[in-house]
Amino acid sequence: MADVSIEFCGEWYEPTDDDVFTIGREGDLEIDDNPYLHRKFLQIAHYDDIWWLANVGSLISATVADSTGGMQAWLAPGARIPLVFSLTNIVFTAGPTTYELSVHVKTPSFRQEHRDTDAVGETTIGPVIFTDSQKALILALAEPMLKRDGTGLSSIPSSSQAAARLGWPLTKFNRKLDNVCDKLDRVGVAGLRGGGGKLATNRRARLVEHAVTSHLVTAADLPLLDEQLDAED
Repeated sequence: MADVSIEFCGEWYEPTDDDVFTIGREGDLEIDDNPYLHRKFLQIAHYDDIWWLANVGSLISATVADSTGGMQAWLAPGARIPLVFSLTNIVFTAGPTTYELSVHVKTPSFRQEHRDTDAVGETTIGPVIFTDSQKALILALAEPMLKRDGTGLSSIPSSSQAAARLGWPLTKFNRKLDNVCDKLDRVGVAGLRGGGGKLATNRRARLVEHAVTSHLVTAADLPLLDEQLDAED
């Protein structure tokens, strides 16, 4: 078995220590023919006795997280990060489509120990507390990704689609989306605001990436969507 393996949509790839494994619209792992996706977006390579993930694209960033959601990084163009966990999840969005793949390292540099007392899917992440309606908003955007079984691709709903899912006017949805993004931005979650204080145009995608990889929302929370819709009736 190779020291590192990559899984996407049920297919497995096993680069050797001498390979530079390329992921994108073209490469060793051809993700999709999505024109918003770079031909060469991510690279996985082994040097200095460590496997590294590098973003070799110019526009798209990727969210990188361990299996517990306790460690999360935002990998911007030109950046790289060591793959030190036994399982690393990588999520990124190109145009309307979000992709997720996983990297498995046989001999990781760090070992994680799961405790039975660890909780995921709570409404409190550090100092951030969300109301039920704010959490429902996140779920409305993340629903396609949460319903997907395993790695692969999904579409993020538009603001109007998510608002309709919740039974809200679009103005209410946008106001609450501002509040959710502001809360996370204040505690250091990158990518939810643009320059000059303007909200980033891709904030919905970044919000979904963060919420799913950090276990802020899980599939077990999805019933809250229907509860919220019933409350609006």
